[in-house]
Amino acid sequence: MIESRGIDGMSNVSSKSDREKFGSRIGFILVSAGCAIGIGNVWKFPYLCGQYGGAAFILIYLVFLLILGIPVMICEFSVGRASRKSAARCFETLEQKGSRFHWLKYISIIGSYMLMMYYTTVAGWMLYYCYLHVTGTFAGADSARIKSDYAAMLSNAPGMAFWTILVCLIGFVICYFGIQNGVERVTKVMMTCLMVLMVVLAVHSIFLKGAAKGIAFYLVPDFRNMAERGVGNVIFAAMSQAFFTLSIGIGAMLIFGSYLNKDRSLTGEAVTITALDTFVALMAGFIIIPACFAYGIEPDAGPSLIFLTIPNLFSQMPGGRIWGALFFVFLSFAALTTVIAVFENIIAFDIDLFGWTRKKSVIISAVLVVLLSLPCVFGYNIWSSFQPLGEGTHILDLEDFIVSNNLLPLGSLAFVLFCTRKSGWGWDHFIQEADAGEGRKFPKKLRTYITFIVPVIIIVIYLKGYYDMFSPMGTVVLTGWMCIAVLFLLFIFFCAFSGKKRTKNAAG
Repeated sequence: MIESRGIDGMSNVSSKSDREKFGSRIGFILVSAGCAIGIGNVWKFPYLCGQYGGAAFILIYLVFLLILGIPVMICEFSVGRASRKSAARCFETLEQKGSRFHWLKYISIIGSYMLMMYYTTVAGWMLYYCYLHVTGTFAGADSARIKSDYAAMLSNAPGMAFWTILVCLIGFVICYFGIQNGVERVTKVMMTCLMVLMVVLAVHSIFLKGAAKGIAFYLVPDFRNMAERGVGNVIFAAMSQAFFTLSIGIGAMLIFGSYLNKDRSLTGEAVTITALDTFVALMAGFIIIPACFAYGIEPDAGPSLIFLTIPNLFSQMPGGRIWGALFFVFLSFAALTTVIAVFENIIAFDIDLFGWTRKKSVIISAVLVVLLSLPCVFGYNIWSSFQPLGEGTHILDLEDFIVSNNLLPLGSLAFVLFCTRKSGWGWDHFIQEADAGEGRKFPKKLRTYITFIVPVIIIVIYLKGYYDMFSPMGTVVLTGWMCIAVLFLLFIFFCAFSGKKRTKNAAG
């Protein structure tokens, strides 16, 4: 017997007639794209291009978006739309009776909270740097001054707490007004402004004197440079970025699928959202890389690119005060759209798990997220002596490791297995949901690839992340952490492959 599953006849899904929905298709696309488009698109993609040879890296990145990122996103959207629930209840709604897949819901719940424990802090930095550029703080400043201002920001616990709390208040106030009147309406405005700002900044950057070399570096594949970096390293970096850029694995995409009607097939929507996400990443490169070449600044500066390299760039540029302000407004919108999306996910958890009203969930979640965000703030000042992952690391690094190296890949693995395993929801139900409505259909001939190859790729990304993190610490430390990583994988497979078998007459 199958308990409350399938596309038709799911009583506990259809009974929720008061489930909120998006007001328009464009609203769904922009909100979902806003969730995917985050700080990583803007700072990480350009510096990875700088590190791994420019256009050669981009080509590989695009291939992995197509063969890895989009299929996992479609799985999340399908589970959300079929269940009409958040990740807190989606497995119970769709899984086979006796299945243990619902144990994996805590990956999404913990992942969403933990992501916001440090993402709100970084978003606060964006707002603060926007303020600094508007007030002209960096006008004519040299690199030493910019570096000291960055250090001063991190050491100022009350100041950082203020900007972090401001981000939380903005996000939860928007979510308070619901999907159509809050999340959709505001995100559409932010995304429109983000796109316009991005184009203006990119056009300005490519017309700078000396930018031509940067454009060539960015657009012309240099496979010799790729070979020098190590082909395997470049491929893995591109694969990882393609996987992580779409915010898949913690139910942040799933929740918007749960607010979506069945007018359009999910494959076409996922392709559109991925294209928008990629467009932003590519345009961010056009903003940063040509400008770096124009002013003799290395574009492979790593994560410090945004807060040290970019302000130094704008301080040298005519009209840099204005361009710097616009750039950090753009960054702030990119960060806030992700914050709003994940806050909505957190609110939906409470509504589905406890039956709370949206108002109650917003108030309690806002207080909880603010309190949970403070350790990240304090990790750079009053708790700076705590270095959880080795010398020079901070609480943010630990939280990011838990989310990026663990919960995102493990959550993605859980959704893929759920959509392909008979012990979960099953391939037939997944295809039926993904293809419901007009538009591009999911290629059924990819069943073997999605069922077996995609999980293997995700596992490789997951284990390689552990290896890269802990191999510099020695064989003993690496072995211990790899054992922990394998235990987490075994738990996922235990939930996926145990439980009662589906009956012969049940689709799967």
